[in-house]
Amino acid sequence: MPGTFVQLLLRGLLAGLIAGLLAGAVAFVAGEPHIESAIALEEAAGAAPSLGAAEHSHDAEGAAGHSHGDDATVNRSGQKAGLFLATALTGLAVGALFATVLHFARRRTNLSAPVLALTGAVLGWLAIGAVPFLKYPANPPAVGDPDTIDQRTWLWAATVVLGLIAVAVAVIVAKALANNEFRTVRLVAPALAFLIVVSLGYLVLPTIDEVGEDFPATLLWDFRVSSFAVQIALWATLGSAFAFLTERASRPVRVVA
Repeated sequence: MPGTFVQLLLRGLLAGLIAGLLAGAVAFVAGEPHIESAIALEEAAGAAPSLGAAEHSHDAEGAAGHSHGDDATVNRSGQKAGLFLATALTGLAVGALFATVLHFARRRTNLSAPVLALTGAVLGWLAIGAVPFLKYPANPPAVGDPDTIDQRTWLWAATVVLGLIAVAVAVIVAKALANNEFRTVRLVAPALAFLIVVSLGYLVLPTIDEVGEDFPATLLWDFRVSSFAVQIALWATLGSAFAFLTERASRPVRVVA
């Protein structure tokens, strides 16, 4: 993979920005309708108790209001616009980390630059996207106890660490078996090592299920599928854009006589 660290970093920032904007578009098209539906359910559930509680004070009625609507500190229109800003900033941060990792990885592999970029994106998605999501999938509004948000945040961070460890173990096993005469061993052993580490981590980490019995299963499924699609869009675009930019920078310069 040619280029200095600064060149790789700039390449990663550009690829990350493109990936973040595309992920934002996927989130807006595929995820926002489900968020709107979940907010409507949450508002309906919050308004129902206040209908038969005329004796409640004005402060109590104000506390029963919902913060996702137009009267919130940031209304829904502002939240939708901020979605693209958030995904763009996330893409920039992930792109910078991605380029940094590839800068060190290129010294320890014989893979071509585009293949290394695509492989790195797949491994990054597995570690940071798939492993945490499969243990603690994303939940829409109206799902989750506010009192456990800190616990759930730390557990999600723990699954990210678990994913990174599992990927590192798989890479170590792959390099150790690189000269094995059996292709099956070279392919299956790293995958098996990855699955063993993840499975052990899943057994140690506690299970959290705060979805109410009355919450629509279809809405929950659709929201989680859209969240998973956003992750795939981010990492697939990041790897593809970085690979393209790297290949474009590597092509020979044509001198016109």
